[in-house]
Amino acid sequence: MHDEFLCHVTAYGWCDGRRIGVPLGTYRAPTLALALWWLRDRASWIAERLDPSPDSEHIPPHALVPVADTVPDVPGVLRAWCADVARQELVADELAGGRLVRIAASDDTTEYELLAESVDALRMQRTPPALVVPVA
Repeated sequence: MHDEFLCHVTAYGWCDGRRIGVPLGTYRAPTLALALWWLRDRASWIAERLDPSPDSEHIPPHALVPVADTVPDVPGVLRAWCADVARQELVADELAGGRLVRIAASDDTTEYELLAESVDALRMQRTPPALVVPVA
């Protein structure tokens, strides 16, 4: 029944004392496999932008510097999630069961959130209950 999935990626931070969400992408996946692929792709995309390879041709020499060991490793968390087959299967099971999946990682300034849920489950939640009229 759950064969189409709505996926979102959002970054949350604080601005002027308020928590602000910045959408980083949305995808309506026609299959469970494509929903999982897109979530992994976006997690990798975020990780690469937060922690690019020093050998990248787009990074000038000496432009990157190491951060302190006390800084939360969002890129590492996202890369580990992408590589963990067991967690991928858990996400697939949850989505196939019609449940919302949320993957989040935070550092000192920003929370990165990946969400996915079944379009069918969303439709069922929005459908008003049937009108019940007693019949004499």
